[in-house]
Amino acid sequence: MSDNRFQGWYFKHRAGENIISFIPGYAENRYFIQVITENFSRVYNIKRLYFSDGINADKCRFGKRGVYIDLPGIYGKLRYGKFTRLDTDIMGPFRFLPMECRHGVISMNHGVDGSLCIDGKMINFNGGHGYIETDGGSSFPGKYLWLQCNSFPVDCSVMAAVADIPVLFALTHFMGCICAVIFKGKEYRIATYKGARIISSADNHIILKQGKLLFEADIIKNNSVFGLSAPVRGKMSRIIRESNNAAVRLRLWNDDKPIFDLTSDYASFEYNF
Repeated sequence: MSDNRFQGWYFKHRAGENIISFIPGYAENRYFIQVITENFSRVYNIKRLYFSDGINADKCRFGKRGVYIDLPGIYGKLRYGKFTRLDTDIMGPFRFLPMECRHGVISMNHGVDGSLCIDGKMINFNGGHGYIETDGGSSFPGKYLWLQCNSFPVDCSVMAAVADIPVLFALTHFMGCICAVIFKGKEYRIATYKGARIISSADNHIILKQGKLLFEADIIKNNSVFGLSAPVRGKMSRIIRESNNAAVRLRLWNDDKPIFDLTSDYASFEYNF
């Protein structure tokens, strides 16, 4: 593990109004598991993290079949169904460039079953949904927006991000975007490397345009916002704010024809500009 590198994984689970995300990772020669729910966020420092049929973090296990959690105040087991994967790497050709942060999507959506005991209360996640992604590099972007949601009345999963990207050793910057949508089994990809333009990017509104595709997101309300630690040059020295039960309205058009217009109260959202 290098002193100026980090790697983290984001495992989100939702069933009804119950939401919990686990973020195992390492940075600045230490290991951690961050937790965020609809009610709180916590950081657990752990002694070791290694890879053997998944991510092993002290007594906790994170893998493609599910998670086993044994943390102070939180324990239990959640099982996963089949992963919904993207057709190709979300970074596209940008994955070959030297960048301060590389993003990866492991599963846009999968079933979740099982239960967790959280602060003495047993929470049932049977029939729930999950999402998994990862980030690695040296630092989170200085300015960025990130949105994820797969809790809709129809089969739809969305991940979108807009970020200020430094290039040429930070001598110059550009605003870039990545957006993946899987709607009723069909993938739509909107990204800078595919010619997308950022029409609008604010703390409550996003518009992305790529050819005949137009994606629009309105963040109606951040219901609960909590702090999480984020990396700067490999050190977890920055606090970002995240809501994992934001109310959103998401729309996608193709050639001015609506593909969907959906709302949800269970989006994950970060805005740091």
